[in-house]
Amino acid sequence: MRWIFISPHFDDAVLSCGGLIREFNRQGKKVEIWTVNSGIPAEGPVSDLITRVHAKWKTGTPQETIELRRVEDQNAARLVGAALQHLGLVDAIYRRSETGEYFYTDDVFDPIHPGEGDIVQQTAMGIAAGGLSKNDILVCPLALGGHVDHVIVRKAVESLGQETWYYADIPYHFMHAEELVAAVEGMRDQQFSISDDSLATWQAGIEAYTSQLSSLFEDAEDMHERIKNYRDVTGGLRIWSSALPN
Repeated sequence: MRWIFISPHFDDAVLSCGGLIREFNRQGKKVEIWTVNSGIPAEGPVSDLITRVHAKWKTGTPQETIELRRVEDQNAARLVGAALQHLGLVDAIYRRSETGEYFYTDDVFDPIHPGEGDIVQQTAMGIAAGGLSKNDILVCPLALGGHVDHVIVRKAVESLGQETWYYADIPYHFMHAEELVAAVEGMRDQQFSISDDSLATWQAGIEAYTSQLSSLFEDAEDMHERIKNYRDVTGGLRIWSSALPN
């Protein structure tokens, strides 16, 4: 049995669950991170949205950016003790129609673009192709905050029929804490303790995403404080399941 943390982007699983992944690894559980939107974008003109985002990240072309972020993901996964698989789908900001028009040119906190009619099915197929077995447990985002890729990944995971748990998306949970109650209504939760050592590893794992840190937090000190406070509220980390207990 594997615990597979489904990460829409390169940083989501470690941001949201890095301490838990570390605890599972220390307990001898088989734990993996599958990063969904990790593919190299096609060559071509870039949108204003890509230009703005890359300027914030201080990265180069889409191709250079993804290569850099893959390395960051590998470093973070190594720190928290998870095997890593990149599934090779493409991030929303880089996805285009057959005629080359970008689907998301202003924001990614929008509904699924009508031109991406089968994107949930494509994503589900991509996850299934990663080599799922019936005993694997998937842990996927609740999609707090409404990032379109998080919404797509959640819908895709739910279509697979696997045992599924959900994590609160960091940092969107910090920004939209009021969404959690409705998001987990009717679910059961399970609390896991996160030791100080695993907390430190979690924070180090987040720091490994060097290109992303300034977009997610004020600075490294702010990140350390927010993640520690998140752990300290309950002494651990909660995940949720819609399934009834055995």
